[in-house]
Amino acid sequence: MVSSVFGYVEKFGQKNYEVVTGGHYDVDAVLEAPSGQILYKGIKKQSDSYTWVGEQTGMYKLCFSNEFSTFSHKLVYVDFVVGEEKPLPGVGEHLTAMTKLETSSSNVHEHLNTIIDYQTHHRLMEAQGRKRAEDLNTRVMYWSMGETVVIVLIAVGQVMVLRNFFSEKKGTSS
Repeated sequence: MVSSVFGYVEKFGQKNYEVVTGGHYDVDAVLEAPSGQILYKGIKKQSDSYTWVGEQTGMYKLCFSNEFSTFSHKLVYVDFVVGEEKPLPGVGEHLTAMTKLETSSSNVHEHLNTIIDYQTHHRLMEAQGRKRAEDLNTRVMYWSMGETVVIVLIAVGQVMVLRNFFSEKKGTSS
C-alpha cells in the first residue's frame, strides 16, 4: 500500500518521519520534486530526516510504501516543514541591531522549538512502547485463557478417570 503527502514548496523544505506501530517498524519513503526527479529514497527505514533546498517551486510529493510487509498495517508520524518559520512579532520590523532583551527572547524561542522537537520524539517513543505493551498484554491474556481451558479440561478428565476406578462394572460377575 502506498500513501502520499503533498506540500507546496517555494524555498526549502524538511521532512521527518517515524514508524510508530506495525510490523518490523520499517517503511520505504520517496520524496519527489514537481518535475518527477527523486530527491530522496529510503528503503526499509524506521525513521529519517531530510532537508532540501527547493530548486523548483511547486508541489512536492512524499510517498510511503509498505509493499514488502503486506500483512501488517503501520502508523507513520510525518512532519513536513515547508519554508521558514515566521519571525517573532516586532523583531524584524526595525533595521537597527537587536537589543539584549530581543536577542534573549529570540534565543528562548529557538530553545523552546528545540524542546518541542524533543517532546515530539519522546511522545513517539512512548506511543511505540505503549503499543508494544498493549500487544504483549493481549497475547498474555489469550495465552492465560488457553491455559485455563486446558487446566479445566485436565481436571474434568482426571475426575472421570477416578470415577471409573471406583465404579463397579455392570454385566461382569465372577
